[in-house]
Amino acid sequence: MNGSTRHPSRPLATACVLALLLSAGSLSACSHRSVATSAADGGPVAMPSTGGYGDDRVAGGAGSAPGSAEDFRINVGDRVYFDLDSYQLRADAYPQLDAQAAWLRRYPEITVRIEGNADERGTREYNLALGARRAEAVRTYLIGRGIPASRIDTISFGKERPIAQGSNEAAFAQNRNAHTAIVNQR
Repeated sequence: MNGSTRHPSRPLATACVLALLLSAGSLSACSHRSVATSAADGGPVAMPSTGGYGDDRVAGGAGSAPGSAEDFRINVGDRVYFDLDSYQLRADAYPQLDAQAAWLRRYPEITVRIEGNADERGTREYNLALGARRAEAVRTYLIGRGIPASRIDTISFGKERPIAQGSNEAAFAQNRNAHTAIVNQR
């Protein structure tokens, strides 16, 4: 073979590499949120927040008013996750809940509702009870961090309000959560 013979797949491979590099570069400029890919199904899985204002986030966030529900969601994080059939707080929940407590101390006029959720497996009754225990675990932790009990209500939605659709482990993991919702400003 001489040097002038062209390999038929080389232009295609070069085009694929360039397309990947360009798309990766353009996507990295769009978002500050971390997303990982589940090995099981290739779908996105939320990464735990660092909690609080210790990284590139600022009070109020981009366009959100300080003390607003959007500020809470963007800068603190409003959801912690649980293992299957468990209401025990996971290690990755503590920094998130500490950040929630700090934010709530900063805005003492705000009340919250902790919404306990479960994945679709199990009976309706079982999941309502599990969601209630998850919400209460978060409430107890926040009270222990100095938030008055009068500012925290709980409710369980069981499996009735999934945030992820699907019957796979990635969806189940996202649906096993406790969501801290801003109810009102007193």
